[in-house]
Amino acid sequence: MARLAVRALYVGFLTKNAPDARSSGVTDYTYDSNNARTRVLQKIAMTDIPHRRLRYAMVGGGRDAFIGAVHRKAMALDGQIELVAGALSSSPDKARASGRDLWLADDRNHGDWHILLADEQKRPAHERVDFVVIVTPNHVHFPVAQAFVEAGFHVVCDKPLVHTRAQADALVAAVAQRGTVFGVTYNYTGYPMVRQAREMVRGGELGTVRKVVVEYNQGWLATQLEGHGNKQADWRTDPARSGAAGAIGDIGSHAENLLTSVTGLEIEGLCADLSALVPSRALDDDASLLLRFTNGARGVLVASQINTGVENDFRLRVSGTLGTLDWRQERPSELVHHPHDGPKRMLTRGSPWLCAAAQRASRLPAGHPEGFIEAFANVYGGITADIRARLAGTRADALAIDYPRVEDGARGVRFIERTVASSRSDAKWTSW
Repeated sequence: MARLAVRALYVGFLTKNAPDARSSGVTDYTYDSNNARTRVLQKIAMTDIPHRRLRYAMVGGGRDAFIGAVHRKAMALDGQIELVAGALSSSPDKARASGRDLWLADDRNHGDWHILLADEQKRPAHERVDFVVIVTPNHVHFPVAQAFVEAGFHVVCDKPLVHTRAQADALVAAVAQRGTVFGVTYNYTGYPMVRQAREMVRGGELGTVRKVVVEYNQGWLATQLEGHGNKQADWRTDPARSGAAGAIGDIGSHAENLLTSVTGLEIEGLCADLSALVPSRALDDDASLLLRFTNGARGVLVASQINTGVENDFRLRVSGTLGTLDWRQERPSELVHHPHDGPKRMLTRGSPWLCAAAQRASRLPAGHPEGFIEAFANVYGGITADIRARLAGTRADALAIDYPRVEDGARGVRFIERTVASSRSDAKWTSW
């Protein structure tokens, strides 16, 4: 009882004096009169945080959507997260129908995200969602993310983060000011063997990295699906909703993130060729880039959605002075290592000699296939571990909070902008 009383006094103090602290979970607070943020002046250990599922709300992802259902399945995998509220479509009727499909309670099944936010803000802390997931078309990301962050909520957003660099910078600043968790679902970073590759490259097993080749090839947009009832093709090829880029934003952003996450290299300059090879298409469906990195390494990035018959062929090759690594998303449990002084070897998921990050990301023993949903779930595992630690007033283990942040999303937006600028320029190289 005494512990609960301390908790009640603490929450009451925060509710009265620090509107952003209720969801940030940060327990080291100071007062800053310049931005009106009231902080608690000492650490208080919140030892009564209940052992419960985290609650989330979803914006977008209703009927006929693709990625929303993937997010929900990934979050459900480990039984640690539950959907309790949502505004699942830009159409109020469709939003509410989608919520009924997912058994949302009527009072938390909203026709508009503004109403969702207002409802969550007025709810008591023990009912409020722990975070919100944004899975709308790209043009809706920024206003929703900005509103929830400024209200003090933790946020997860699909990629690409937003349309412009100015929007991305504004979100980074808002997250820093509020101290909230903000995850961006670059889901391929959740694969165990991607994390193994990262450990090997950054640990020096390949020596100095000299060449990186990353390709993301699909064939689903090899014909003009837009305008013929395909919702996914319609918005992804519409500049008003997708943004300035098509394939380079949709899948090229994944390629940039994978390359950077594994190698840690920083782009210095790029030479891009963006094309719309399907007649009358408004945005690029094929991209080819040459890259120069600040350490002197060179790279090639390909992102194409018009490779007829190809499914989801995402692959990475990293070559250094001591060896090369190869990874393919369609064979995600395998990582091929080509050392300079020995035979080629195949590393496989679930093996006991893998690094701690790769082992932590595996759920099943070696030889039992894991794939896309599990990798997605690993990203959510990192995000929710961070949220839980903040709610408990503790600092999570670094291995536990392994996920892409808002800064990674902002870098991805810059990558898209510089790529588009390069493609439109007559200059051979465009600086980063």
